[in-house]
Amino acid sequence: MSFQRACALSEIGEGEAVPVVVGDVELVLARHDGTVYALTDLCSHQDYPLSDGGEVEMVDGVPTIECTWHGSCFDLRTGAPTNLPANQPVTTHPVRVEGDDVLVDTSAAEN
Repeated sequence: MSFQRACALSEIGEGEAVPVVVGDVELVLARHDGTVYALTDLCSHQDYPLSDGGEVEMVDGVPTIECTWHGSCFDLRTGAPTNLPANQPVTTHPVRVEGDDVLVDTSAAEN
């Protein structure tokens, strides 16, 4: 695995989604319950950025991010859609936090 710095942990508030670019990969970093998740910043339904106002919240016991365009939600842990209209997952990436640095491995997709 090849982890690269994406941003400072202090740049991602609890319950927030932040767009970042690591290498040439556009990601959304989402922080829920102290954990940071990295997903490709593109809804699998209509290619809309999840970082564009996407809500990060717990839905039925699952940490999710919602696409503001059509309301699809995705499991932050797996990228799987939790409701329609999306029926395909978004790619997730491994995250490591070292001090105030958020590191993401874009070479390893987790789904």
